[in-house]
Amino acid sequence: MSYAEPTRIGPLMNLKPHYSGCLTQIKALLQEKIAELLQMKNGIMTRMASSWVIGLAFAIGNVGVIAADGAAAAPKPYAGWINEWLREQSQSWNAWDIGVQNRVRQEFKLGAGVAPATDFRRYNVDNRNIYFLYRVRPHVGYSANGIGFYLEGRHSGSIDDDRGPRNPEADPMDIHQAYITLGNTKDLPLSLKLGRQELSYGEERLVGAFAWNNIGRVFDAAKITLRQENFSVDAFTSMLTVVDQHNLNYPNPDDWFSGVYATTKFVPKNTLDLYFLSRNAGRQSYTAANSLVPLPSPRDIYTAGIRLKSLPGQFGNWDYSIEVMGQWGHFNDPLLPAGARSLRHEAYALVCQGGYTFKEAAFTPRIGLEYSAATGDGNPNDGKHGTFENLFPTNHKFYGYMDMVSLQNIHNLRATISMNPVKRFKFSLDWHAFWLADSSDHFYNAAGARRAATLAPTPGTGYGINPNYSSYVGSELDLVATYTVHPAAVVEAGYGHFFRGSYIRQTFSAAGHGSRDADYVYLQFALNF
Repeated sequence: MSYAEPTRIGPLMNLKPHYSGCLTQIKALLQEKIAELLQMKNGIMTRMASSWVIGLAFAIGNVGVIAADGAAAAPKPYAGWINEWLREQSQSWNAWDIGVQNRVRQEFKLGAGVAPATDFRRYNVDNRNIYFLYRVRPHVGYSANGIGFYLEGRHSGSIDDDRGPRNPEADPMDIHQAYITLGNTKDLPLSLKLGRQELSYGEERLVGAFAWNNIGRVFDAAKITLRQENFSVDAFTSMLTVVDQHNLNYPNPDDWFSGVYATTKFVPKNTLDLYFLSRNAGRQSYTAANSLVPLPSPRDIYTAGIRLKSLPGQFGNWDYSIEVMGQWGHFNDPLLPAGARSLRHEAYALVCQGGYTFKEAAFTPRIGLEYSAATGDGNPNDGKHGTFENLFPTNHKFYGYMDMVSLQNIHNLRATISMNPVKRFKFSLDWHAFWLADSSDHFYNAAGARRAATLAPTPGTGYGINPNYSSYVGSELDLVATYTVHPAAVVEAGYGHFFRGSYIRQTFSAAGHGSRDADYVYLQFALNF
């Protein structure tokens, strides 16, 4: 995507407008939404109105500004308003990276918005949740002559959220990243990154920064990287950072995550990733105080994987990727009786996808098909554990925007279509169908946790293990629209509906329970200085 070169006035920019009918309509719509927000007088919408007014007012000021007609040379990556302005003042600022990331998001969840154990239940429960998220991440970094540092703070908040005092998306000002770097020069292609940092590999199906979450995910890690023309290799060891609302976040010394990840171009027209990952959680790993998310039971899980992905344009309009993952090791199940909790772990997962882009057609549509599968546990009492360990993923991107599913005990068929109706506007429509890989195992949520605190509840009264249930969980339809107002400002809106299947109907079939479909609506604005 190419952008018109702006004329800069101080740290902000006055760009030459190029109006079109579609952009005029968008501008009118944004003005209408501001008027609606200004009329809101009570409840959560009043508290969120000022933030949205600021964001939408900025968007209106730039509508039409960013729609230059005609082809233009691809610009250099946009470094942010502060960086762009500083670097215009003096070349000495080129080594610095200074900025602030701001994001707000309003979410409406009906039928599955409070606790995973009550997802899709109809009666005698309140599982509706309407809340407002905000996040600010200021940062400063420096890199020159093979030496660098990066420091990033974060303040995450949630308003009118019914998920309780231990909200997984609220954490006052804390340190998100803080690391130093050494090496990575022309004479030394080897580099070291040491400190608190994000880890992200492949598509983030196993290891990701989880940016959709209002807090995100970081590790206290040491990582060595070797980069050559046709390959790169990372070797790292780390401790997962525990989010503590009452104190500075800290690493969990009983939960270690290490690995080697290599990306190569040895297969013509493709990239080939090879990796080995190790998660080792000790007996004290799940006793850390004040953690916002459940910590792991003792386990030693080893994952080996291979991922093949086509390079852009090498197969005409076609693209594809396939990833195969295998696991082995040891797993301790706290729900089993004492003396029977230590289980031998063996699990597998597969992801294959392909698509076709109509490059010459209007709106440049792409259609795609994807299949994801991960094993479940066929028998909780046989001394073996077959549920795939999803590790530290960014699942939001893959298994439905409603965040109901993880890559554990699941078959997921996904059909997708995306297009660009006007410049800087993207529209996508996804359909998912979900089946449990084994109904003798649990239905795991997007965080990889069981939806039940018991193995076998009374049939029809809640989640758990019931081999007699259907394996069909349901289907999900997602509609997402994204508008890039400016390289530093993006508006995104989405709607999802989950159609419950036989498994969910049977789970809440008892009197006084009942089941229902679920809905999800969100509106997000991100602005980076």
